[in-house]
Amino acid sequence: MLTVVRRAVVALVGGVLIAAGSVTPAVAHQQWFVADPQDYPVDGAALLRPGVLLGVVVAVVVTLLGRAAASRLSVPELSAFKPARLLAVLAPWAPRILALHVGLSLIVLSFSGAVLSPTFRAPDRWEALLLVPQIIVGVMLIAGVFVRIAAVAIVLAATGITVASGWESVASTAVLVGSAVFLFVLPPRATEGSRGALDARTLSRAGLALKLGAGVSLIGLAISEKLANPDMAQAMLVQVPVLNVLAPLGVTPESFALIAGGVELALGLLLISGALPQLIALVTAVPFTATLALFGTAELIGHLPVYGVLLTLLILGSRADSSRALSGSPQIPSPGAAKKAVT
Repeated sequence: MLTVVRRAVVALVGGVLIAAGSVTPAVAHQQWFVADPQDYPVDGAALLRPGVLLGVVVAVVVTLLGRAAASRLSVPELSAFKPARLLAVLAPWAPRILALHVGLSLIVLSFSGAVLSPTFRAPDRWEALLLVPQIIVGVMLIAGVFVRIAAVAIVLAATGITVASGWESVASTAVLVGSAVFLFVLPPRATEGSRGALDARTLSRAGLALKLGAGVSLIGLAISEKLANPDMAQAMLVQVPVLNVLAPLGVTPESFALIAGGVELALGLLLISGALPQLIALVTAVPFTATLALFGTAELIGHLPVYGVLLTLLILGSRADSSRALSGSPQIPSPGAAKKAVT
């Protein structure tokens, strides 16, 4: 069995590295739906617009304020709400829940001819080499077996695609890399219901990868689809006017694109900061969930890893000890106390 798994991993990684140059050019979330996305290249000079610079400053200030507020609030920050408190019982299962989301995403994407994300289409001549091993890796994650091997395969495959496709692909691959590193550091156990032993120190390291992956993906989307690509953002708003929820207030597509990009940037920075993990996870989930009615299954499948990350942060943020570990708080238990699992 182990030999078969190793061959699957080698095939997935090797296939991606060989065929990466043939994969359809990188596109990301908004580009899944906008007409003729290739007509809207990223314009670095657009980042120097006054509105963009103001948005960056506001995003940084909001992040600093969020971090400051988090240091003064009790944890978990949503402990006053019973549903949020009830999530605490799921904390030991968080690695398992994340693995299920990522694994299911890989399997469904394989049947649609995509590699790692709807962003990357497998060329016909490489389909078997890329998609069959991807299914195997997805099954490994769902079954909770050889999770670390599956995680390594995802990281190497994502790295190969990113190198071949350019920095814009980071918006799609970073969240997968962060999730894979989290699962490598803190894999679900194959015994005791596949629950993870959530040592506080280990969780702090794993959580850093998870936060960085999700945050970098959001920042990448903000830059590549909005702040550095105003033409694409406006084209999307013209194509689907209902997306501009501020239009009744007189906000133009250009202004709304700036606002949306700034919000996405701020959420990415807040995720990386680890401040208020429950609250930020819920707020971040709003735009990803609201667009499901417009874009349907493609949106759901493409964002399954994101949903998995946000749910994981929401669950882990529901306990004081794991919330502190996520936020990097100095109140993390001492090495002696950290030996006790958060179970």
